Amino acid sequence: MASATESATASVPENPSTLRRVVTASMAGTVVEWYEFFLYATAATLVFNLIMFPPSDDPFAPIIAAFVTYAVGFVARPLGGIVFGHFGDKYGRKKLLQLAIILVGVATFLMGCLPTFEQVGYWAPALLVLLRFAQGFAVGGEWGGGVLLVAEHSPDRSRGFWASFPQAAVPIGNLIATVVLLVLSNTLSDEAFLAWGWRVAFWLSVVIVAIGYYVRTRVTDAPIFLEAQKQAAESEIVEKRYGVLEVIKRYPRGVITAMGLRFAENIMYYLVVTFSIVYLRTVLAMDVTQILGWLVIAHVVHMLVITPIGALTDRIGRKPVYLIGTVLAATWGFIAFPMFDTKDPLVIIAAICLGLIIHAFMYAPQPAIMSEMFPTRMRYSGVSLGYQVTSIFAGSLAPIIATALIGATGSWVPVAIYLAIAAAVTLVAVISLRETKGASLHELDRLDEEKLSIRDRQEAAQNA
Repeated sequence: MASATESATASVPENPSTLRRVVTASMAGTVVEWYEFFLYATAATLVFNLIMFPPSDDPFAPIIAAFVTYAVGFVARPLGGIVFGHFGDKYGRKKLLQLAIILVGVATFLMGCLPTFEQVGYWAPALLVLLRFAQGFAVGGEWGGGVLLVAEHSPDRSRGFWASFPQAAVPIGNLIATVVLLVLSNTLSDEAFLAWGWRVAFWLSVVIVAIGYYVRTRVTDAPIFLEAQKQAAESEIVEKRYGVLEVIKRYPRGVITAMGLRFAENIMYYLVVTFSIVYLRTVLAMDVTQILGWLVIAHVVHMLVITPIGALTDRIGRKPVYLIGTVLAATWGFIAFPMFDTKDPLVIIAAICLGLIIHAFMYAPQPAIMSEMFPTRMRYSGVSLGYQVTSIFAGSLAPIIATALIGATGSWVPVAIYLAIAAAVTLVAVISLRETKGASLHELDRLDEEKLSIRDRQEAAQNA
């Protein structure tokens, strides 16, 4: 779609305070939900592999088992995205986001109450899988609504910058989860941490859920959505305006491109923040507390670079920025693992930070790019589908595949090659990407309405 920066219908916020309040509400909820989602990711490598599964002589076997339950959350995310996207396009982003934050909070709190394998046998992993599914379902609906709440309030000329703030909330959530586990593991004995200390991190979700929910009650949906909602209510074919099937039928290129963009980004993130823990702890026998401390530093760096990179997409375009991240992602594994092998703390920190900076070049532009792919009437469904489905084949499998590769070969080289292949897939999507810097969401809706009107007349003529 051509740039429409000068469009008379450019989307602008009602006032700066409204936009800041929307950004705060989106970030608050995103921090909550990703704190809980990543808390599980870290616990899977430090706790669940030891207490939720049968013991094994193979040190990698329980880790892989824990990652399989971890992957269940990714399988649930597309389903959550579809359901929340459908009803979010129909009833509003705000209402569905409030529901998502409650659901993920309940699931996470109950995880902290689970019995261990020693206490109840295979009921322990079964209950863990059930709660992980609920958690993933809620998070699947969170991302699309959170970024759209900001993107649809943002001015066309600076949407890349403002819409990147919810992305910066993700490392904040991960940072908080890491800090909580770091404090608990550093102040408690190993026996106490495994017995009950880890549960405290999950129970603390009640506090941050309450805060996030309250903040989200203070905002409203964007005017452009309320306008689209009114038009839909006046239409005689409301049932054809929403849902995943309508998105796939009308905007297949947008969905496929979004999936391709996500592929390497999602794999790289979980190699950097999750598999790195496995490699440093299991292969290099590094101290857990030390590893968590390094990740804290890396998450802070990640958080700080996302919004400047988002602003860069408003200056030079979405496509060039994404291209930089994709090309660099192909090289990270070949650079990072030799840095890990030095066992030098500063070198290891540099490797992890480098990975997250490269990741930010792909991650920061996503909300603006995907928002500009779909019209308002199906935007929640479109971005959720394109974003979440990929996670099944990318992020959910990345730690499992990487752990299996290094367990089978004893070398990090296949893991680096795996990431490079993923980057090649994403490169194809980037090359095919249409530049949308400065695009008007109102103009996108106008063109969509024209197509919809033509379709309605054609269908009416066929039925006459």
